[in-house]
Amino acid sequence: MAPDDTGGSPADLSARIDALFAPWAKPKSPGAVVVVRRHGREIHRGCYGLAQLPHRIPLSGRSVMRIASQTKQFTVLLALMLETEGKLSLQDDVRRHLPWLPEFPRKVTLQHLAANVSGLRDYVEIMELGGQSPLSPAPRAMLRRVIREHGGVNFPAGDDLIYCNAGFLLLYEVIEQVAGRSFNELLRDRITGPLGMSQTLLLKQDDEIVPHLADHHTKGPDGAWRRAWAGEEANGDGGIVSSVDDMLIWLANLNDPKVGGAELARMARPGATINGRPSPYGLGLVTTEYRGHRSIGHGGAMAGARSEGVRFPDLGLDIVILANTDDIAPFSLARRIVDAVLGRPPGPPHSAEAGAHLAAAAGLYHDEATDDVFAIALKDGVPVLGGNGGKAQVEEVEPGVFQPERGIIPLRLGLRPDGDIDADWFGRRRHYRRLPGMAPALPADAAGRYGDPAIALEAEIVLEGETARLRLRSSFAVLDAVLRPVAPGLLLARPATEADGPEPEVPSWLCAVRILPDAIVINNDRTQRLRLPRLG
Repeated sequence: MAPDDTGGSPADLSARIDALFAPWAKPKSPGAVVVVRRHGREIHRGCYGLAQLPHRIPLSGRSVMRIASQTKQFTVLLALMLETEGKLSLQDDVRRHLPWLPEFPRKVTLQHLAANVSGLRDYVEIMELGGQSPLSPAPRAMLRRVIREHGGVNFPAGDDLIYCNAGFLLLYEVIEQVAGRSFNELLRDRITGPLGMSQTLLLKQDDEIVPHLADHHTKGPDGAWRRAWAGEEANGDGGIVSSVDDMLIWLANLNDPKVGGAELARMARPGATINGRPSPYGLGLVTTEYRGHRSIGHGGAMAGARSEGVRFPDLGLDIVILANTDDIAPFSLARRIVDAVLGRPPGPPHSAEAGAHLAAAAGLYHDEATDDVFAIALKDGVPVLGGNGGKAQVEEVEPGVFQPERGIIPLRLGLRPDGDIDADWFGRRRHYRRLPGMAPALPADAAGRYGDPAIALEAEIVLEGETARLRLRSSFAVLDAVLRPVAPGLLLARPATEADGPEPEVPSWLCAVRILPDAIVINNDRTQRLRLPRLG
């Protein structure tokens, strides 16, 4: 028995994994399908919840679900295959292929897009800021228009890492253009056909008929399950559907390539070096570490769906999780499965002392240099990092140093004796001050109209007694939000539909809004330094 083979009997292991997914193993709930393979042998398979609630059809290994951003690895592999054939180069300026794009401050290459270091605004975030519901129809022409309107960038290409769906939509456009064929044809002929992945395809709209396609679900304001669907025309950033059996074939190909061997080796290596440090994001694949074991894979999230496909090479471990609900965290659950396989206590590892320090550190934190804000909170007694990028449990990666349990957030945190937090982002130091519990007064000069015609975005701030409201109007929709002051001149925006309800256990918000004499500046995890000058 290998040193790490300490997970107990097969029955004990399956019982531990079943317990992880028990919240979704209910007669009226959507859920997930999970398969775990060790050294090429399946050691657990679980189907939890329903594929279709009205007809009580259970999920199965044949159920087809959206894998969302796991699509990106297939998009990049197709691009690399076309590069091998001389039809494009990853060093090409994206505007060489797509001249309708605006001119960016620095040349953006296809490699920048595939490595998430392009600096481009994420069109998904821009549409959310502009009031577009993820469930509302958004044809391909609208997605192009949003990208075309936003020539401003988060940073010059190659200088930093911010996850960006726009990059993979543009790669998808380039792939179809240079190949002269549809993405689905290329996917079938070059990848899924040769591998026998018969249930894997790009599904542009959820109204298409696909055998064994499960419904996808979210919870409504009343807590009841609702059907969810992809409003945008799905593309190379997240449009593929698949089954666990097909995704097991894909992980087997990553371990021992039958298709794309040379290209897959490139995809697993860091896609960029940032401030002298390798990025955890390669080219469509993410490399992280858990309990000293390297993992390679990708996750996915979109309305009504979550997924994770990951392998731990030195453990010989493959994990596939496909869920038809968006109230589940597969990245963390995959790591709880590793805990079970290794016979370790469940949960991100940290000492009892560290856990107590984190619990005592609950509150809001703000970095004045970047206007980045996050929260530390307790959820079911467990320390959690929250903010506009969702919530994540916190792992102690070395004594006294913590990291959110997410795929590509290279943020390391250290608690200071004075209650503040020191952080490291690619070797760049940040100092997060703990914000006082008492909110400051609303800035008296905040009220007014703001906007930038170049990006077709306007904002209006209205003060109503003790309440400040923000209305963001784009060329396609309107967002209403409530502003909460947390520091002098800094407010956090929550959609008005959420602000009227109870405060969430883990604080969340849409964006931070900095009030300046002549402008407001909007920041969130994928849109930074978006400046709207004061109008009139």
